[in-house]
Amino acid sequence: MDIRSLRYFVETVRFSSFTQAAETLHVTQSTISKMVRQLEDEMGAPLLIRNGRKLTLTDTGRVVFERGQEMLATMRQLTLEVRDTQALQRGQLAVGIPPMINLLFTPVLKTFRERYPDIALTLSEDTGQAIERQVAAGDLEIGMTVLPADPDLELISVPVASYPIWALAEAGTFQKNRKTLKFNALSKMPMVLLKDDFALTRSLRQEFRDAGFEPTIAAQSGQWDWLVTMASAGLGVALLPEPFIHRLVTGNLEAVRIVEPEMSWQVAHIWSGRYLSHAARAWLEVCQDVLGTPLV
Repeated sequence: MDIRSLRYFVETVRFSSFTQAAETLHVTQSTISKMVRQLEDEMGAPLLIRNGRKLTLTDTGRVVFERGQEMLATMRQLTLEVRDTQALQRGQLAVGIPPMINLLFTPVLKTFRERYPDIALTLSEDTGQAIERQVAAGDLEIGMTVLPADPDLELISVPVASYPIWALAEAGTFQKNRKTLKFNALSKMPMVLLKDDFALTRSLRQEFRDAGFEPTIAAQSGQWDWLVTMASAGLGVALLPEPFIHRLVTGNLEAVRIVEPEMSWQVAHIWSGRYLSHAARAWLEVCQDVLGTPLV
C-alpha cells in the first residue's frame, strides 16, 4: 500500500472535501482524486461515495480510514523517534566492560550520563575474552578488552589506555629498595594469576612463551582482589597493571615494575566493523574527551 495515497485519502475524509485536502497538502485537486482512485484500485472496492460535494465512506472506506489514521500516526511517531535517536535524545547502548577495566571508566560513565541522560546505558560485565566473542557474534555492539584481541574474531580495536605491569608480592619477596624486576626473574618464582579466560592472563601467557619459560602457577582466581590477598599471604607473585598497584600496596605488600622487556596492559575498545549506532559513537566521543582516546 502506498503511504502517500493513504495519507491523501485520510485527509480527504477528515475535511470531507477534495479541495480542502488539496490545499492542506499543497497539491492539486486532480492529484488527490487520482491518488484516492489508486487506493481504491489497490483495495479492490470503492472507499468513498461521491454525492455532489458530499462524501460518504463505504464500509471498506471506514475500515481503511480508521486503520489508515493509526498507520499514519505510527509513521509520524517512527519519524520522531528516529530524529530523537539521531539527536541522542533517546536510544539504547550496551557496553561490555571486564571487571578489571571498569574502575578506570567511572569518570567516562559520569560524563556520559550528564551529556546523554535519555540514552539507556547498560554495562555488561564479563571477562575480556568473553566480551570479544559477544561483540563478534553481535550480542554486544561495542566492548573493551586487553590487547591483543583474538585475531580469529577479526574485530576492530582502538587503544584506550596503556599501563605498565607490576609484580606484587608479600613484603620481603624482592630485594630491599628494588624498584624494577627483569621479566625472566619470574621463571624462578611461584605465580598467582587471574583465570585463563581473562584477557590479561592470555597476554601474560604469550609473554611467558616469548621469553621461553613456563611459569610455576600456585593458584588462579577470577577475582583480582583475592589474587592480591594470596600474594599478601606469600602464595606467589601477582602481576597487575599500575592503576591497581597504587590502590593496593600496603604494609604487607611490595611492588616492583616489570622490565626487560617492560610489559604493558593495553586497554582497547572493540567492535565488529558493522554499523555503529549514534549512541555508540557518542560513547567513543566521551571516552576521547575524558581519556584522550582516538575517535573512529
